[in-house]
Amino acid sequence: MTKPINTIKSMKIVAGIIFLMIIVACNQAEPVSKKENKEVKTDSVKVFILTKDSAKKTISLPGELLPDENAQIRAKVQGYIKKMNVDIGSRVRKGEVLALIDAPEVNSHLQELNEKVKAARSRYLSSKDYFERINTASGADGVIAPNELERTRNQMMADSSDYNAAVFAASSYRQIGNYLAVVAPYNGIITKRNIVVGSFVGSANEKPLFELENNKSLRLQVAVPEIYTGAVLLNNTGELTTRSLPDKKFKAKLVRKAGSIDNSSRSELWEFEVPNASGELKAGSYADVKFNFLRFAPSFIIPVSAVVTTLEKKFVIKVAGNSTQWVDVRPGFNMGDKQEVFGELNPNDTLVLKGTEEMKAGTKVIARLAN
Repeated sequence: MTKPINTIKSMKIVAGIIFLMIIVACNQAEPVSKKENKEVKTDSVKVFILTKDSAKKTISLPGELLPDENAQIRAKVQGYIKKMNVDIGSRVRKGEVLALIDAPEVNSHLQELNEKVKAARSRYLSSKDYFERINTASGADGVIAPNELERTRNQMMADSSDYNAAVFAASSYRQIGNYLAVVAPYNGIITKRNIVVGSFVGSANEKPLFELENNKSLRLQVAVPEIYTGAVLLNNTGELTTRSLPDKKFKAKLVRKAGSIDNSSRSELWEFEVPNASGELKAGSYADVKFNFLRFAPSFIIPVSAVVTTLEKKFVIKVAGNSTQWVDVRPGFNMGDKQEVFGELNPNDTLVLKGTEEMKAGTKVIARLAN
């Protein structure tokens, strides 16, 4: 009886060993099968076909309104304000007298110069008459020595020069006398007054007597970011509003550009002309200016989601032959959900709609055109 029992035990042991070997074999075969499945699996991605279009961008930029002309009117002679004819807010015309300066010493010196003119003229006429008589007498031989004739001629010419110099000096100082009347250099409005009757004026480094502005048209200065300086401004005009007149819109025409990019702000100064015949707009106001920019030629416009941005670069993912490629791009206009890009791209290229850094170059994909 002992022998059959041992045989049965041996058979059970062998069967158990065989069962364990089968289990181990199955466990070892499973990862290999999974790995093989992973290798043959290919993901599908949504793509779109690249086309060119006209890039348009509407932006609003801050600007500053400046007077068309702005003059600080100062005294050219020293004296005291005798009379004032204007105050702030006064509208004046070119040549209108704004104030009178009292300077008695100017008038006294002018009278002195006028008397010197008379004295010089008398000397000149006397020497001229003497020369003419000597010159007539020299017609007879031996009456007038040649050197005497030459001396009288030189004396007449010297007196003539003195007379002309005196006339010029009096005329010049007479112009200074005209400066006693302070006049407006052009039509405009008085915006500042720094004097009263009796103020002493004409000293160096003093404040101007008046400030005069011509606001019939205004200059609008706008710092345009560098990215837009190479684009076309639609109709060469902008539309502006101000805080004082938020319900009104005004047109501004582009008249000049600085022609240089400012290093600190990375922008170019553009200047516009704003008609202001009614005087509604005030110089010194800040304005919000809306611009519509266009590109000279069509460019690539793609969804923002297609652009991948890393610390090193920006790129899009191109699909060619069911394989991905990274293509570096430079951004242009950002138009909300659309982005203008420039790079080594061609029309009809296939790009991934939602790019990601995890989709490495050389990845095998199945391209599915997005609706």
